[in-house]
Amino acid sequence: MIDIVETYREMASGLVDMHISSGSMKLNEVMKVLTTVATIFIPLSFIASVYGMNFNRGISPSNMPKLDWYLGYPFALLLMGASAAGLLWYIWKKAGCDKRPA
Repeated sequence: MIDIVETYREMASGLVDMHISSGSMKLNEVMKVLTTVATIFIPLSFIASVYGMNFNRGISPSNMPKLDWYLGYPFALLLMGASAAGLLWYIWKKAGCDKRPA
C-alpha cells in the first residue's frame, strides 16, 4: 500500500510541475508580445511628446526649428512611421521570422 501511495504522490507531483511549467510558458509568450508592443510604441510616444511641446520661437530661435516649417507635421508622422517600421524590421530579423523552412 505504501508503494502505491508513494507512486501516486510522485505522479501528482509531476502533474503539478507540468501545470506550473505550462502556465510559465503561456506567461512567457504574453511577455514577449507586450515587450514587442512597448518597444515599438515608446519611441513613437517620445517623438509625439517632443513635437507636442509648446516652444516659444520668439524667445529663442533654437527652440524646435521644425515647428515653423510648412512640412513639420508630415515630417513628424514620417519620422514616427519610419521608426516603427525600422523597429518592426529589426525585431522580425532578430526573431528569425525571415528564414524559410527547408
